[in-house]
Amino acid sequence: MSPPITITSIASISPLGNNQEDIWAGYQHSGHFFRKASIGNTAAWISCLSEPSKLEINNLRNSNSRYLNLDDSVLFGIFTARRAVKYAGWGENDNFGINIGSSRGATGLFEKYHKDFLQNNSTAVLTSPTTTLGNISSWISNDLQSKGPSISHSITCSTALHAILNGVAWIKSGMAKKFLVGGSEAPLTPFTIAQMRALKIYASEEENDYPCRALDLNKQKNSMILGEGAGVACLEYGIHKNSLAIIEGLGFATESLEHNISLSADARCLQDSMSMALGSVPPKEIDIIVMHAPGTIKGDAAEFAAIKKIFGNFLPALTTNKWKVGHTFGASGILSVEMGILMLKHQRFLGVPFRSPNPPRKINRVLVNAVGFGGNAVSILLKNPESQIG
Repeated sequence: MSPPITITSIASISPLGNNQEDIWAGYQHSGHFFRKASIGNTAAWISCLSEPSKLEINNLRNSNSRYLNLDDSVLFGIFTARRAVKYAGWGENDNFGINIGSSRGATGLFEKYHKDFLQNNSTAVLTSPTTTLGNISSWISNDLQSKGPSISHSITCSTALHAILNGVAWIKSGMAKKFLVGGSEAPLTPFTIAQMRALKIYASEEENDYPCRALDLNKQKNSMILGEGAGVACLEYGIHKNSLAIIEGLGFATESLEHNISLSADARCLQDSMSMALGSVPPKEIDIIVMHAPGTIKGDAAEFAAIKKIFGNFLPALTTNKWKVGHTFGASGILSVEMGILMLKHQRFLGVPFRSPNPPRKINRVLVNAVGFGGNAVSILLKNPESQIG
């Protein structure tokens, strides 16, 4: 039997912070990271980077003249990729692949350049190269001087977990020994928020202790809120002293479209992806599910229905981080993986404040879900590398 593929490091930047200590502390705090802000000509709830994290990104932007014209989504990716590689101990001689995706890509720059075009009937020289989706992985590859494959992709909200699928496939094929995977998103722009409001899934502006009610199955209004951030993980063969989690199972599925954003009432795609990820592992041995749960009425309910179909009477503890940091689109999956890894490491369940907790006594296995527009689902089963189960 070949050795398992493990996650040997993970790094992120989000409203929670940009280092593991601050991120864990942010998860311990009972409050959320939302605030009302003016986005273009409208006010909306958003979840943005902290001032220290913004300073880190600004310092990165000013550290290299070629970085001055890059979108935030690219800079978030470079920042987290540098840290992930450092934490993993990968050196200059390590040959690794890169797959960092994004749902929306360079939204800030795209909107800026398009506005200039409408006003001037012309656009800047760097418009095309700095707004192509592929420039996230390409710039990370350039920054790290990697000689392996560099892949970008967009599969809406399941983007980052698809990156994990790709990384595992490359490693198992023998075409790469190590892979850097993740997602990055900087969607706090007027046009992006207008799109979500047009779908009538965005949170209202009314004051609320918890404006995003992700995983509240009794909510009467949609409450999705956008957040920004990025996360990157290092994958490699074998259990090492710095292995954070074993990737024990992978699942993926799509379902037939009835509408451009449709998801069946019992999320058949998630049923299939979870079942595939579980493989021969009994449902009763899953301790926690980190749900996609975007805070919409139908989305949350459909995922919960899918979980009940697969787990029956062995319902694991359920949680999500979107009530706290919002929906980061293509980066959301990797932030959920990071949340799962933190719970494995600290052996502490991170619940949702407006949902009755049912924490497991011990945390050995965590299942992470993501699903995007069009019913494109991915599930990743993480196992504690120190666990003796199985």
